[in-house]
Amino acid sequence: MPDKLVAVQAAFFTLLLCAASVTDLTKRIVPNWICAVIAVLSIPGFAPEKLPGIFIALPFLLAAVFFGGMGGGDIKLMAACGLMLGLPKGLFAAMAGLSLMLLYVVIYRIVCRVQRREAKQAFPLAPFLSAGCLLAYFI
Repeated sequence: MPDKLVAVQAAFFTLLLCAASVTDLTKRIVPNWICAVIAVLSIPGFAPEKLPGIFIALPFLLAAVFFGGMGGGDIKLMAACGLMLGLPKGLFAAMAGLSLMLLYVVIYRIVCRVQRREAKQAFPLAPFLSAGCLLAYFI
């Protein structure tokens, strides 16, 4: 893929993940159109070995079905990002995003306990997953 096309793809991928993060933070939703555009954005430079990346969403789907607390937007976002990243980078993205969220939640709860205030129980997941996906994409 030509360098200019790679740069355009990277810019759009970054903007779409930022948009997903902002809407998840403000409205608690990841719009379907963002996930669809990310999936379409994976077409230039697509290779068949990237197709299994869609299965990155499977653990998120299972967690939502059996434990709840996760929206379908997060699942669709990871499926679309899996197409863009492929399986190895998608696994890295999921682990990095979930690790970032875990670190944030632990620090948040410690601060709430020190300040003796009530801690929130739910957090938007898309900003953390987006950070993990960007990290995996640019590595």
